[in-house]
Amino acid sequence: MEPERIALLGLLALAGVAAGFINVVAGGGSLLTLPALMLLGLPAGLANGTNRLAIVTQSVAGVIAYRRAGRLPSEAMAPVLVPTVLGAGCGAAVAAYVPDAILEPVLLGTLVLMALVMLVRPSLLTPAEGDGPVSWRERPWALAGLFGAGLYGGFIQAGVGFVLLAVLGGVLRYDLARANALKLVCTALYGVVVLAIFVAAGQVEWVAASVLAVATVVGSQLGVRFAVKASPKVLNAIVFVAVVASAIAIALRGR
Repeated sequence: MEPERIALLGLLALAGVAAGFINVVAGGGSLLTLPALMLLGLPAGLANGTNRLAIVTQSVAGVIAYRRAGRLPSEAMAPVLVPTVLGAGCGAAVAAYVPDAILEPVLLGTLVLMALVMLVRPSLLTPAEGDGPVSWRERPWALAGLFGAGLYGGFIQAGVGFVLLAVLGGVLRYDLARANALKLVCTALYGVVVLAIFVAAGQVEWVAASVLAVATVVGSQLGVRFAVKASPKVLNAIVFVAVVASAIAIALRGR
C-alpha cells in the first residue's frame, strides 16, 4: 500500500473518531467523513455508500452504551422505528435517480431554522428539565416527521441526526440524551437496510469502510460517556454549534 494512501486512511480514521463522537452527542458527523472518503479518490456516490457501514457500527455501539447508562427508552423504540425505517427505504431507493442538490437547500433551510429556534426559543426543540416525554398518540404528526427524517437519511446521511432530534426532542419531548439514544436506534436499523441496498449496487469500498467503522465506534463510546455526564445546557450548546457548523459546511459545499 502506498504511503500516501496510508496517510489518507489515517486521516480518515481521525475523521471517523470525531464523527462518531459528534453523531452520538448531536449530529452532522458525516459532513466530516464524506469529504475524507472523497480525499481517498472515491466518487461521491461510492463515498456515500462506503460511509453507511460506519453509520451502522457507530449507531449499534452507541445504542448499547446508552442502554447500559439507563438512557434508552425501550418502550418508544417500535413507534419511532416504523415510520423512520419506511422513509429510509424509500429514500435509498430513489437515491440513484434524484440529484443530491435537490435536498440540500431543504436541509440547509431546516438547519438554519433549527439554529434560530435554539437561539431564540430553545424550549421548542428541547424540553425543560423535569418535563416528561409525550406519546406519539397525542402528537401523531410526529410520525410524518420521522418518515421525513428517514426519507432524507436514506437519500444522503449528512445532517439527518438533527432532523431526528428535532422530532424526538421538539415534538415528542425527550431530553437530549434519550433523544440521541432513540436517534441511534433509528440510524442503526434503517442503516442496515440502506447499507444492503448500496452493497447490492456495488457502492461500498470495503477497506475504507472498515477503517471508518472501527474509528467511529471508538468515537461513539467516547461521545456517550461524555453525553451521560454533561449537563443539559452543555449538550444544548454542542447541538447548537453542530447545527450552525453543519449549515455553514453545506452552504459552502453548494457554492
